[in-house]
Amino acid sequence: MSATAAAGGRSACGLPRIGLGTAVQGPRPDPVRAAVLRAMQLGYRHFDTAAHYATEGPIGEAAAEALRTGVLASRDELFVTSKVWCADAHPDRVLPALRRTLSNLQMEYVDLYMVHWPVTMKAGRFTAPFTAEDFEPFDMRAVWEAMEECHRLGHAKAIGVCNFSCKKLETLLSFATIPPIVNQVEINPVWQQRNLREFCRDKGIQLCAYSPLGAKGTHWGNDSVMDSGVLHEIAKAKGKTVCLRWVYEQGDCLIVKSFDEGRMKENLDILDWELTEEERQRISKIPQRKINQGRRYITEHGQYKSVEELWDGEI
Repeated sequence: MSATAAAGGRSACGLPRIGLGTAVQGPRPDPVRAAVLRAMQLGYRHFDTAAHYATEGPIGEAAAEALRTGVLASRDELFVTSKVWCADAHPDRVLPALRRTLSNLQMEYVDLYMVHWPVTMKAGRFTAPFTAEDFEPFDMRAVWEAMEECHRLGHAKAIGVCNFSCKKLETLLSFATIPPIVNQVEINPVWQQRNLREFCRDKGIQLCAYSPLGAKGTHWGNDSVMDSGVLHEIAKAKGKTVCLRWVYEQGDCLIVKSFDEGRMKENLDILDWELTEEERQRISKIPQRKINQGRRYITEHGQYKSVEELWDGEI
């Protein structure tokens, strides 16, 4: 297999442990297409996109080129994930949204389709800023039934969620016929998700980490991870990317996002070394604070009137 064991091996649910994220800010089809193709050449097989990212098309084009040129022997080598956006989180819009995604990707199925947020917006609301009038009640049961239909039709080999708290997962599991295999959430040394990880392990749900470096420079991230003194000291001593290795050692899958070739290679180097027990203990004592609190989904007259309501008091 090689190419660093096809980017980190696979979790128990079949999700490759390391994936390339494509949540770029603003339309950048050419850089995304080029980066995804180069990542495939380097051994990445897991690619994370979403309708909201507007990067499904470039991923599909890169995959088609990789198949034409022999980088990939078949579509089955890839693990492609996408997400239904809040404006399509309506029972009658989930399946049409997935069909648009498949058309963008030039594929017959996605390996994993996820609910992007436990939030529903009016149809057509894709671009921030959002107002209180844009939000509607999130009908978790009905939306999940539509997700299950996507799976039964073969358009999604597996289904999952993003940004779900323990309480929301518990609610979902109480009626789901097909349980989610993944919960993609923010995970990094500054937001370690110990309680959620324990809950998900008990329920057989794989955690997948986004923003493992804190997403500095994005509208949802900040510099608290990259500026951590503890992490800087360990990274300097090791000459390695400590945050990614720490997430990997938790048993989580992780989404890395860099279109720089050197950085893409470096992100695969986390498989070749380990943190010491002393280093793990130091990281475990870093003060915890969630970075992406989802404040854009909180409105005085909406379903979630506070951060505490959105996350069910778990942050």
